[in-house]
Amino acid sequence: MQTYGEDVWKYACFLTKRREAADDIAQDVFWKAYRHLPSFRGECSVKTWLLRITRRTALNYLRSAFVRKVMLAGLFVPSGSHRSAEHAAMDRQAERDVWEIVLGLPGKYREVIVLDAHYELSYKEMADLLGISEGTVKSRLHRARAKVERKLKEDEGE
Repeated sequence: MQTYGEDVWKYACFLTKRREAADDIAQDVFWKAYRHLPSFRGECSVKTWLLRITRRTALNYLRSAFVRKVMLAGLFVPSGSHRSAEHAAMDRQAERDVWEIVLGLPGKYREVIVLDAHYELSYKEMADLLGISEGTVKSRLHRARAKVERKLKEDEGE
């Protein structure tokens, strides 16, 4: 939990867009991991395994009828850098702008770009986690980056 707790929580928060849900999901993920540790075969890293459990748990949470009816969309924006107050404010705004664009992408693009940029997973780890081929990961990531870049250029022009 000390090593991967924050990654699990942030990924759960990203998927659900709810901090309270991320708390519950993260706790559930580590409980599931503890119970199923003997079945961990080591075919992927522990981090990938935990993120896979997080993804399944969060998607099950989102599928529940109650959540679909009452969930309010919110944004999770990671903390910025620690420079001068002016630079820090500019950095935070730029980061918010990028995350707003990323969170506005269709789910299949949003997920690969977050797994790549934030969690720094390899193509193979992302493919294993998402249950798709490495080629599909590369394609989605390329398209996601192109969409973000295009949107950033559009916003600069306005």
